[in-house]
Amino acid sequence: MHAAGRKRKRIETFGVNKKYRGIGQSVGPVSASFSQEEGYSGMLSVFPPPVLEEVFVNVPPEEVVCVCRLVCREWKEVADSAALWRERCRRDRFRPHDITRLPTDWRLFYFLCKNRRNLLKNPSADEGLNGWQILENGGDQWRTEPLFETPEGTATKYFVTSYDPCKKCQLIDLVKEGYSQSFMDEIQPDIVISDWYAPRWDCGSMYEICVELLSRNKKVIRKFCPEPVVYEQWNDQKWQQMTHVFRDYGRGVRFVRFCHGGKDTQFWAGWYGIRVTNSSVEICPSAPV
Repeated sequence: MHAAGRKRKRIETFGVNKKYRGIGQSVGPVSASFSQEEGYSGMLSVFPPPVLEEVFVNVPPEEVVCVCRLVCREWKEVADSAALWRERCRRDRFRPHDITRLPTDWRLFYFLCKNRRNLLKNPSADEGLNGWQILENGGDQWRTEPLFETPEGTATKYFVTSYDPCKKCQLIDLVKEGYSQSFMDEIQPDIVISDWYAPRWDCGSMYEICVELLSRNKKVIRKFCPEPVVYEQWNDQKWQQMTHVFRDYGRGVRFVRFCHGGKDTQFWAGWYGIRVTNSSVEICPSAPV
């Protein structure tokens, strides 16, 4: 059989020229002779790139990266294309805050938007004081207690201060958390902080917080350090939320330092000072919908 006949027979064997037969079915590897004659990558491309892109948009993103792009060269090119991930961002309504600062890596932008999370460790005292650096431990020192009046969120415990200043801190390395230097400089995503705090009703107390954006050399680029919040004795205050958004902070941010604490103002032995829980620091690349 001549060469053209052999090619036709092989193609018919894989079902490519039979309408819709290959859709939804796995395609086997091409024979060595066919690969050499056609200069193919080793797999039959059932779909043209625009159709394949539409298919990939409807496949879970992790499978596109970990499975689909490993099938053959043609699939890898589509799975790595900016057009695919830009379209996924559009459909999931992920868009940069500033249209003049568009991502150079749309796939990275997509996954960082999708996997937005709290970067603080042990924010709600579930693991005692693990993950926190104790800067001040006055009076009877920091302690954790069960939480019965739940603020927004799922916290079941809180940290409580004593009669002399108590302060604790976490330093977040953004590169280690997956936010590259180029991403932070190009996109400058919003950095959103939140903290819940409450006094005891029968004891005066004071709450303070300071959050800083730091450079590679730990120099302060921006900071949020409001005036301390002071409560009188016999107050009826409930849990309150402190929030702040860092935006348009410029290039060079590599660390976030989160510090908070306080004390009671009656100087009572024990743990009658300010209570804190459910703290968070989140990187938010996408603009609010």
